[in-house]
Amino acid sequence: MILKRHYIFSAALLGIVAIAASSVQAQDLAHIDSEYILEHVPEYEGVEQRLETLTEGWREEIREKEREIEELRDEFEAREILFTPEVREQRQQEIDAKVEEKEQFIESIYGPDGEYYQQQEELLEPIQQQILEAVLEVAERNNYDYIFDRSGDYIFLYANQSLDVSNEVLLEMGIQVDEDDF
Repeated sequence: MILKRHYIFSAALLGIVAIAASSVQAQDLAHIDSEYILEHVPEYEGVEQRLETLTEGWREEIREKEREIEELRDEFEAREILFTPEVREQRQQEIDAKVEEKEQFIESIYGPDGEYYQQQEELLEPIQQQILEAVLEVAERNNYDYIFDRSGDYIFLYANQSLDVSNEVLLEMGIQVDEDDF
């Protein structure tokens, strides 16, 4: 039921946008492909090499942790029948602790806030800033209203502020806004 309402709302909104678009003057749009641009930025190759070097070191640490776990498991299986229930429980807890340690290490490196993404962001930030500055220059020079990046998700990199109708939409919805808030 909620999904059906969503589709109806989306269709209605699309219709309104189509009607509004037909009565608005043409906008100057442009796009970039940031992946293509990055492939041609000489500094980007160095960033990729640095990240690969870091990644290989982390992979080796993960492999070493996996070897330790495998050795503990092999030893446990070979001697399990000789262990008392208490020793068996203790050894199993040691193995579980090593598995948890490995998983936490992987999360600390490749998780959403992991070292890999922090390093990637730090290394790419100067290049991304350089690209954004160039986009703004091109937008102003060629009088574009919007420039978006078509690689991956469509992200607007530049939008002519004079075309923002957010306050008008709020007013249409009966919501009064202070012009200084925007």
